[in-house]
Amino acid sequence: MRIQYFQHVPYEGLGNIEGWIRSKNFVLSATRFFAADPLPKLDEIDWLIIMGGPMGSYDDKKYPWLTTEKRFIEASIKAGKKVLGICLGAQLIASVLGEKVYPHIHQEIGWFPLKLTAEGMESEVLRGFPTELLAFHWHGDTFSFPREASRLAETAACRNQAFAYGNNVIGLQFHLDVTRETVEQLIENCGAELVNSSYIQTPEQMLSPAAQFGNIQKYMYKLLDNFITQA
Repeated sequence: MRIQYFQHVPYEGLGNIEGWIRSKNFVLSATRFFAADPLPKLDEIDWLIIMGGPMGSYDDKKYPWLTTEKRFIEASIKAGKKVLGICLGAQLIASVLGEKVYPHIHQEIGWFPLKLTAEGMESEVLRGFPTELLAFHWHGDTFSFPREASRLAETAACRNQAFAYGNNVIGLQFHLDVTRETVEQLIENCGAELVNSSYIQTPEQMLSPAAQFGNIQKYMYKLLDNFITQA
């Protein structure tokens, strides 16, 4: 299995996903857009993972590589590659599927309950998940829901938290990928977003001893195991 991932900023890497990939001895390569890395050839990869970032999927003028990235994502989907998008990655997938990405009424930052929808409870990729899971969030944008996709999960603040498109595309607005170190880096680099709001936690709340880092790693691995075996 040849896995390519797209990274948009230095402090949002694969996190928990990298440990899973290494445990499977899969081939891993990256395009770091902030470092002007080249894109691979489409026939050189089996799976594309698109990570998060503070920019919007609509910020092409500020980040011209977004246009090129979206073309590659679209080509990957059409070619039947497995495509997993997380946070910004999910928004980019929604965009290439023809949907609008826009600032949400709420920013959602911290640990908040994720609830599976009826479709989510029947989803093969979420097999073994509880109906409610405390997940990590750090986003201000949302998206109109992709047509012909299944809506898999929601939170009180944001209805569109996860979708499946066909058998090869998954978009996750929330994070199961983050480690404690990832969250520390997010706080350091994006701390200006931590204003007083109903759906924004403090750094202390996000990094408290009760934080669910071990639990979300378990479910990140479970999702990846399910996704790789999905027909």
